[in-house]
Amino acid sequence: MTQPKKRRFLFLQGPHGPFFSRLSKMLRAAGAETRRIGFNRGDQFFWHDPSHYHAYCDSPDQWPATFAALVGEHAITDIVLYGDTRPIHAQAVEHARALGLGIHVFEEGYLRPYWVTYERGGSNGNSVLMNTSISDMQNALANAELDQAEAPAQWGDMRHHIFYGAAYHAFVMLANRRYSGFRPHRAQTVTQEFRLYIKRLTLMPLLWADRVLATLKIRGGGFPYHLALLQLEHDSNFQNHSPFKSTVDFLETVIKGFAMGAPGHHHLVFKAHPLEDGRVPQRRDVRRLAHHYGVENRVHYVRGGKLAQLLDHARSAVTVNSTAAQQVLWRGLPLKVFGDAVYAKPEFVSTQPIAEFFAQPTRPDSRAYREYRHYLLETSQVAGGFYSTSGRRQLLRQVVDMMLAPDDPYDALIRGTAAPRQQLRVVK
Repeated sequence: MTQPKKRRFLFLQGPHGPFFSRLSKMLRAAGAETRRIGFNRGDQFFWHDPSHYHAYCDSPDQWPATFAALVGEHAITDIVLYGDTRPIHAQAVEHARALGLGIHVFEEGYLRPYWVTYERGGSNGNSVLMNTSISDMQNALANAELDQAEAPAQWGDMRHHIFYGAAYHAFVMLANRRYSGFRPHRAQTVTQEFRLYIKRLTLMPLLWADRVLATLKIRGGGFPYHLALLQLEHDSNFQNHSPFKSTVDFLETVIKGFAMGAPGHHHLVFKAHPLEDGRVPQRRDVRRLAHHYGVENRVHYVRGGKLAQLLDHARSAVTVNSTAAQQVLWRGLPLKVFGDAVYAKPEFVSTQPIAEFFAQPTRPDSRAYREYRHYLLETSQVAGGFYSTSGRRQLLRQVVDMMLAPDDPYDALIRGTAAPRQQLRVVK
């Protein structure tokens, strides 16, 4: 009898915190071998096994050759990474695909907050979902369960997320001498990133008060309003799958369209991303552009917070390609999207010019969206989270078997090999 091929997983960069380390331990318990390439002291600190840790200390131009050598030397069968667009990951994915290796990509949940995305080959604009039609999804769901979880209203472990981000950047800033060739994939320096995390942690009570007052003003204003969902300008989804070079370009497009098309008694509300840290002066830019287009008394800015509180009374929403738009569609609200997104199907998003959209937006096909959402919950959306202890436990119960399975989540549903899905439990 032929013995099954031993799986050897090579981990690249993961979400801040211990998730990749916990995942590695469980894969080892299942009989696989795991290794980690670390690019800085933060990567090293959160990895449990020094004997299977490889520090990459060379310059970025040496990375492709080093990666290829490690894959060959250790007979790697699979790579594991968080996001697939940062340069070191994109180069690794290209090489792994040429060799026929398994490519396991984790991302924040397409249906946040209580789900994580697990796909093979690519995520977001590189996901197979980009070329999967609604009819294909309907066919795959023919024998699936009918019960669906309720749409969540908030992220489950935001404080843990911010804490691990601050800790990670502290290690990189204070103890990174060994990694002389390290270059962050974002424009900010590590010191600047750390200061932004600390500033956000320190100002959380004030930001909360500012957010509550702004939200109460809008909800109590008695006016119809449209919601603009902002994203982090440095986020890979904005950088790689968007027509805009900067947030201010998006702000001007939206405010100009609102001024030209929206009825005079309508208002526009910009909601910041929950992790927005002030590196981009969004509020100042919103005020400047609103004044320029003569709508300063009808435009508002809210710092993060619960999206549901604003969506419950919104007329429509507009975004580049934020995953938060899934909550918009769940509520059957009209949605305008500018960038590439896994949910940007013709059945859901408006193709109207922005001014026309604000004047009289077309609504999505809510029944088709529910089938799309059901398809995601049966495939790539895994209950749990990266950052809290309980979230990791819940995620690991399901995702390790998915990684070891011969079929990716989408093929597994079609072939009937997918494991039963966990019931959603709120992660705190």
